[in-house]
Amino acid sequence: MRRFALAGILLCMSTLGLAYDSPIKSDSPSRYTVEKGDTLWDISTTFLDSPWLWPEIWHANPQIKNPHLIYPGDIVSLVYINGQPRLTISSRGDTGRTIKLSPKIRVMPGESAIPAIPLSAVHSYLKGGHVFSSEEQLNNAPYVFAAKDGKLASATGDKVYARGSFSGQNVRFDIVRRGKQIVDPQTDELLGLIGIDVGAINLSRVREDVASMVIQESKMELKPGDRLVKQGASGLVTTFFPRAPDAPLEGIITANLNDAKKISKFDTVVINKGERESLRQGDVLAVYRQAEKAFDPFTNEEVSLPSERIGLVMVYRPFEKMSYGIVLSAKEDIEVGYILKSPQP
Repeated sequence: MRRFALAGILLCMSTLGLAYDSPIKSDSPSRYTVEKGDTLWDISTTFLDSPWLWPEIWHANPQIKNPHLIYPGDIVSLVYINGQPRLTISSRGDTGRTIKLSPKIRVMPGESAIPAIPLSAVHSYLKGGHVFSSEEQLNNAPYVFAAKDGKLASATGDKVYARGSFSGQNVRFDIVRRGKQIVDPQTDELLGLIGIDVGAINLSRVREDVASMVIQESKMELKPGDRLVKQGASGLVTTFFPRAPDAPLEGIITANLNDAKKISKFDTVVINKGERESLRQGDVLAVYRQAEKAFDPFTNEEVSLPSERIGLVMVYRPFEKMSYGIVLSAKEDIEVGYILKSPQP
């Protein structure tokens, strides 16, 4: 009898523990109507103490078309399935409904689905520009060497000439210019060479080893020496979920792309970890100050102070050896050199 009573007590304790450890906020609403301008991170924060746990409790309702996409007007509801909390779309709003174009063609307005993060803050870094993993990769990219009529600087509509490998079906290329190099402060390894986004160019024809090209878009004047990268190589989807990395990871904020000393919410930072460390779009990392010490006058000792989490960064564009991340929360200004770790609930 005692054995059964003890089992009952342990079961109650376990149940209480599960309730206590629930990822759902104590003041979480039972449902939320998505508004224009919301992001997935906003909605995650509305329901969860740890927004990166969203994938663990997301329940993709099979009765909803494209259940992984969330639109303004949709109702996200907190439900319990087998006693466990789950978030799901309980109904679609007008924006997320299928639109009938003809008796046989139906399309979903995917462009209106809410993004994971505020895309306006990262637009110029999300699809523009490029990162070369090495000097060799940069030097092997096709390059512009001359322009029609001997121009030293060219713009939209101008014809230019380039050399390099143009094999394949690509006819449209991004134009990039060598920018800053990113070096790992811990190992001195070259993590990447940032390519500054100059514009876009179309391939007209190739004769022997010279390509004739026409500039389709220019954000700045194109100059001899600018490099060409096949378009589409860096295009990324934006419908990803925030989540913790698959394995424990520790890194460093290596640079701030706007070159300011202080880093704030929605700034883009460079992280010294990338795809080779299995970082993916949507991975969330916690930000900690560099280790600090204080003198204890009573023991004449220098004591290491406990680390405190001061912010969160989400990876939105991983490269081979480094990544771009957006600061999604910051209790105080962040600086280059601050530590990044897998977040803990």
